[in-house]
Amino acid sequence: MSYYTVINCMDGRVQRPALDYITDRFGVDSIDAITEPGINGVLARRGDAPTVDSILRKITLSIEKHQTAGIAVAGHYDCAGNPGDKEHQNRDTAEAVRFLREHFPDTSIIGLWIDELWACHDLEI
Repeated sequence: MSYYTVINCMDGRVQRPALDYITDRFGVDSIDAITEPGINGVLARRGDAPTVDSILRKITLSIEKHQTAGIAVAGHYDCAGNPGDKEHQNRDTAEAVRFLREHFPDTSIIGLWIDELWACHDLEI
């Protein structure tokens, strides 16, 4: 069984777009989902150390136990947990990706943007 890991906001509107996109793009069987409100901002600013540590432990578990093929960090339109426009979201997602690449250098990590039509797009990082 093949896995991919998605780091996504808890907002229910963005779950299906991210899961469908990753499944279609990478052809994986299963997705480990790690969610928090405004999670891209949590990882970008790292002001909530216990939450960041929890996220890192979950990613480690996904890598070690499921041999995840990669990690996607998503930001999205109309985020209540990390309010801001597309540019704000994409900056936070890019910073979150950079941070995770430092912790997991042997794992492919990408950024995603989920727009106002709930379509998922790759970020150039």
